[in-house]
Amino acid sequence: MNDERKGVRQVLSLRGNRPTEEAIPIVREVPVTLYVNGRELITLVTTGDANRELALGFLLSEGFIRDKKDLKSVREDVQSGAVEVTVTGDLSEVHELWEKRTVTSGCGKGATFYSVLDSIQARPVGGGFSVTPAQIYHLMGELHSMSELYRETRGVHNSALADREQILMFRDDIGRHNAVDKIRGAAFLHDIALHDKMIVTTGRLSSEIVIKVAKMGLPILVSRSAPTTLAIDLAERVNLTTIGYVRGDRMTVYTGFDRVKL
Repeated sequence: MNDERKGVRQVLSLRGNRPTEEAIPIVREVPVTLYVNGRELITLVTTGDANRELALGFLLSEGFIRDKKDLKSVREDVQSGAVEVTVTGDLSEVHELWEKRTVTSGCGKGATFYSVLDSIQARPVGGGFSVTPAQIYHLMGELHSMSELYRETRGVHNSALADREQILMFRDDIGRHNAVDKIRGAAFLHDIALHDKMIVTTGRLSSEIVIKVAKMGLPILVSRSAPTTLAIDLAERVNLTTIGYVRGDRMTVYTGFDRVKL
């Protein structure tokens, strides 16, 4: 565990009416400003780790880069809390479309909007990848076992990239969007194929998370939480399997039933 992602604060805890003063761990909240080709784009609020992955995942999600040939350089300035990314091509159209965005139900002051770009990029997800309920229950249990920062602070969302058998990559953040973007950025940097993987998360399945995962080309999205109606509608449109409320030996499949093998 990276101790820099948390601090300690003195609090007053109550059980019934009985107070106790104690020092407890609190998750950090760190602003990271993202620059693209020298232009300030956005400030993301995060736990302060994996900032290069977060920046690249965000830019991939928002359409600023599509593959490795679009990326010229990425540099993190830890002192100023900035990540500077240089990409190829003319970004004027992307900037214009990106600014026409809709505020959504995000948390943690992360990327909490979607735009015209999303409907352009979120094409139907291919088939051929399936899971069993037993595999889903196992993966959710594995996700919880990795959630050390959450257990200590109760202040982060957890997300993981998994195949049918195991979790391949774990990331957490105060923003559920950030946790998913960190995974996408890491997969991009390490050339990890996503068509036969899934996201397992603790965050709410809202419309922007569905769009984010669909644009990654992942066929299955699994969460401990439930979806919204718009998330279900969008998941059906892009052929994404959404599985929510995974707790113990219970789960609900909301869309893409054919990928769950009984």
